[in-house]
This record gives sequence, structure tokens and C-alpha cells, in this order.
Amino acid sequence: MTADRPVTLAAVIGAHGVAGEVRLKLFCEGPESLKRYKTFDGGGRVLTLSSIRAGSNGAVARFAEVKDRNTAEALRGVALTVPRSALPPLGEGEYYHHDLIGLACVADSGEALGHIVAVENFGAGDVLEIERPDGKRFMVPIHSAQIEADRAVIDAAYVE
Repeated sequence: MTADRPVTLAAVIGAHGVAGEVRLKLFCEGPESLKRYKTFDGGGRVLTLSSIRAGSNGAVARFAEVKDRNTAEALRGVALTVPRSALPPLGEGEYYHHDLIGLACVADSGEALGHIVAVENFGAGDVLEIERPDGKRFMVPIHSAQIEADRAVIDAAYVE
């Protein structure tokens, strides 16, 4: 897997107030988990996290480079990413959804099923969304034991 492939941890959904804070939609465990990163790539520019707190839709953050509402509003829609190599190490049986997206899926018989396009969780565990070569999609439930058992196969099958 590509260690420096960018991982999106949040996206700016708008400005908050007049002093340059932004509202974030989170794709991680919560606002506290973003504190471990000093900087983010925000649409090709480096953004240095000054502060973050829980907000009604996710989080409210302040970046050192954003001084006013106009600059904050201009970031609307920008994804905040870090290199994959910056993520904390995984415990046994854990995986990052990001690592599964793009993997080839093959049936036990060897038939190519397609590739993973999304990982969803509707409350009962993770579900893989797989896109077939003809563009049709289907979902398959998974559990961490399957991923751990197939980790070597997953690493070998990664599709860029």
C-alpha cells in the first residue's frame, strides 16, 4: 500500500463566526483525534491547526493561516488530508477503511468480482460496497477477523 497516499480526515463545510474559524465534517473518531496532527494539506496549501472543539455538525477549528471569515468561507469544500504514513499504528484486528478502498475482490473460485468502492457501517458492523466491472454494485458484510486473516492477500491485491 502506498504509505504517502493522502487520507481525508475532515472536510470544511463552512465558516464559523467572523474570526476565521471553520466548521468541519469529520471522517475520524472525533475532534480530539485531529489534535495529533500539526498540519494538514487543505487543497494544496498547508493548514496549521491552532485549536479544535466539538461542534453541532462535527467540529469547529481554527487554522493559523486563516484570519477572517472570507478566508474561512473560501475553504468550503476543501478536504483536510494527511499522508497515510502519519496515521497511528493499528492494533490487532483493526483496519483503516481507507486501506480497503480500491482493493480488488476475488471469489474463492478465482472469479474477479470487482473492487471496493466504499466501507459503510449501518450499526451492525462494517459492510463493503463492491463495484463489478459492469458498474453494478453490491454490498457484503465483513468482520475484522476476515480482514486480519486476509491481510497479506489484501496488501498484494491493492489496486492503485
